[in-house]
Order: sequence, then structure tokens, then C-alpha cells
Amino acid sequence: MGERTGGPVISLDAIWQPQWTEDDVANFRILMKQAHAGETWISEGNFADATFDIRLPRATLVDWLDRRKLFCAWRAMTRVFQPGEEHRIGGLAKVLRFVWSFERINRPLIEAQRIAYGPHVRVCRLKNNREIANFLGTNAL
Repeated sequence: MGERTGGPVISLDAIWQPQWTEDDVANFRILMKQAHAGETWISEGNFADATFDIRLPRATLVDWLDRRKLFCAWRAMTRVFQPGEEHRIGGLAKVLRFVWSFERINRPLIEAQRIAYGPHVRVCRLKNNREIANFLGTNAL
């Protein structure tokens, strides 16, 4: 999407450091405000509680990659073996628990934050590779 729009892509996972704790959220929020200060940007990542109030009021579109649990679990398992990947096999169980409980725990929390801070923002839910390819091939951006 960054290539298509020419907008900078801000990866929240690249900014949040693995060793950080709840005490670092204030720092993270400062970095989020700085990163999203420009007129246009593509923000990749979640961190709903810590950042939606910063990002969503200025957003024009939320692309929700709404993949199946098994797909997400498989991607999590294979990515720990990719060279240069920051996620490690020691954290895989935590990630898999997150994936498996996402619908029950995280989706409702994320949706509540989205509605609170960006009720006007259009949401595009993409469930498979075909939908993603179609989206990227259209003028929906």
C-alpha cells in the first residue's frame, strides 16, 4: 500500500521494543504522535488501547486483515524460523494463545476503541488473498 499511495508506512511493531513494559507506553505514545504527524501515512499494527486515539481521528480507512485462526497460527509458527525475524520460538505459545482467543477477547476490545475514536472511518475487511489482491488493484485506497 505504501508503494501504491506513496505514503510512508509506519510499522507499530517496529517501534514498540520487545523489552518494553507498561511503563514505556507513554514513550510509545510520543513516538506515535511524531510518526503520525504528517499529512498522509499508512499505519500498520494494532495497539488499540495505546494508539487509536492518536491515529483514528485522522484516519480515512481501516483495512482489517480478517484471516482465519488456522491461517494466523500457521503464519505465526513459520515466521519464527525466518531469518531476521524478531519474533522468537520462545514467545510462540503466547502468540498462539493470542490468536486462539482473539475473537473472544481482543476483537471486542479493538472494535470498541475503533468506534470510540473513529466512528466516521470506513472499514474494509479483507478475508483472503483474492480480496487483498482485488483491494490493492482497485482505487479503494
